[in-house]
Amino acid sequence: MDTTKHPILLFDGVCNLCNSSVQFIIERDPEARFRFASLQSEEGQGLLHTFGARLPDLSSVVLVQDGKLYARSEAALRVARQLKGGWALLYAFIVVPRPIRDAIYNWIARNRYRWFGKKEACMIPSPDIQSRFL
Repeated sequence: MDTTKHPILLFDGVCNLCNSSVQFIIERDPEARFRFASLQSEEGQGLLHTFGARLPDLSSVVLVQDGKLYARSEAALRVARQLKGGWALLYAFIVVPRPIRDAIYNWIARNRYRWFGKKEACMIPSPDIQSRFL
């Protein structure tokens, strides 16, 4: 898949926060550029393997774009930069050193199930957005 035309976002498919974030992105991506796959899926694991990435847990969002893999806060900020509306302004936080950004990201990731809950299984996309999922 051409990750220049269609960046791919890998997410924790059972996390309510992650699933809500995917819905949020879809609503603000009118050109339907982004494609999605859960980290638990064969497609998600295959992409990680292709890039030699090893994620011991599923606590990171991963963006594959332009032949590169971005994780955690960098992935989130790169996605925000491409969304409709003022969300692109969030990319200004890229100037914050990565260890600080990722510490905040990791804190949220560690608590996401407690704060937002989780599903028993990965979400099944509705027919109108199914083509955007790998």
